[in-house]
Amino acid sequence: MKALSPVDQLFLWLEGRQQPMHVAGLQLFSFPEDAGPKYVSELAQSMRDYCCPVAPFNQRLFTRFGQSFWIEDKQFDIDHHFRHEALPKPGRIRELLSLVSAEHSNLLDRERPLWEAHLIEGIRGRRFALYTKVHHSVVDGISAMRMGMRALSPDPNERDLPPVWANTPKRRERMQLTANPVAAVSGLARLTAGLSKQIATVPALAREVYQMTQKARSDDDYVSIFQAPQSIINQRITGSRRFAAQSYNTSRFKALSKVFGCTLNDIVLAVCGSALREYLISQNALPDKPLIAMVPVNLRQDDSAGGNQIAMILANLGTHIADPANRLRVIKASVEEAKCRYKQMTPAEILNLTALMMAPTGLNLLTGLAPEWRAFNVIISNVPGPKEPLYWNGAKLEGMYPVSIALNQIALNITLTSYVDQLEFGFIGCRRTLPSMQRLLDYLEHGLRELEVAANLK
Repeated sequence: MKALSPVDQLFLWLEGRQQPMHVAGLQLFSFPEDAGPKYVSELAQSMRDYCCPVAPFNQRLFTRFGQSFWIEDKQFDIDHHFRHEALPKPGRIRELLSLVSAEHSNLLDRERPLWEAHLIEGIRGRRFALYTKVHHSVVDGISAMRMGMRALSPDPNERDLPPVWANTPKRRERMQLTANPVAAVSGLARLTAGLSKQIATVPALAREVYQMTQKARSDDDYVSIFQAPQSIINQRITGSRRFAAQSYNTSRFKALSKVFGCTLNDIVLAVCGSALREYLISQNALPDKPLIAMVPVNLRQDDSAGGNQIAMILANLGTHIADPANRLRVIKASVEEAKCRYKQMTPAEILNLTALMMAPTGLNLLTGLAPEWRAFNVIISNVPGPKEPLYWNGAKLEGMYPVSIALNQIALNITLTSYVDQLEFGFIGCRRTLPSMQRLLDYLEHGLRELEVAANLK
């Protein structure tokens, strides 16, 4: 019996019918060349035979005196967790995304281990999919992706690979900082932990907050802690979700970053900013002030592997600017300003400034007392993925799409991951708060083409 950590306990407290707290991944595979007509049915049966999962997939919640623990489920039922489903005809990606949207809206049963896996057949082009969701109290988004990747192989000839719930982990892969919006909650907890260490950073934090406040007064494009405007993204949400996904060739983003002299992530933010601008215009809801994105960034300047050098920055998305090149200029300057600020600070100061910036959002998520305290409007996170093609029992992984969490007052989450030469975008949002959210995919492509025209690449 193992007690949940305070942060993992918070993920349970935050959950409600309107706010499911699970993360998921959608993997799209192509059939092996030797696949027969009953290939998926036989695959489903072989997966169902793995009915004795390993930790954490065999753990369920147990509560005593208000404290939650993980204990082994002695009555584990594989049929509750594993589902074999088929898409309705015509079996397009549209039908697949609709199925994922519906499944991601459903809460996990707390009387059982908090995960589900859905094997989905009937997809055009001799393809099938695997949608796997796990509660955030069990894993974070990054470790969930790592679990999924560890179940695959770079060898197309390798067979007898077990599903993720039966794959014995080499080590527990948890990260203190994640690419998830509820990092705001853990940031609030981090700000209050280790009081003596926190006190030592107070002078530097006070200096940085003062400088941020002063610069915000003289520079309209500068991002301070409470600058995010009210938008339709920042409303109360329902439990109904819509998921949209799209793959892009990484070379398009790299070519733009070379022409404009910026990072690939700057281009990602610019394209997302363009898509959000067009979407809000279509809803007659574009704020006069620019939307602010919360973005995890890697601050490492060398090839070292040790230590934690990730921080959350607030990026100006320039949604008030019509010209794509000028919008990119504002985004690039906003990100560089934050990175330069962090370079002058110690790791402890960086973590605490990040926590300070996230604290208003975390406080509002926990209490709902101050919805006008808004540090950011949307989350945009980029998680590095595998650089070589992967296979599962001979089936080639064609695409992998993160399915994250929408929260009250933060109705949209954009998460992307890299896979070989692709960037895989996953949009998750509240179906009612953001009507016709799937149009963001069209606006994303339009934003990418806008920049390519501006760069004379089209």
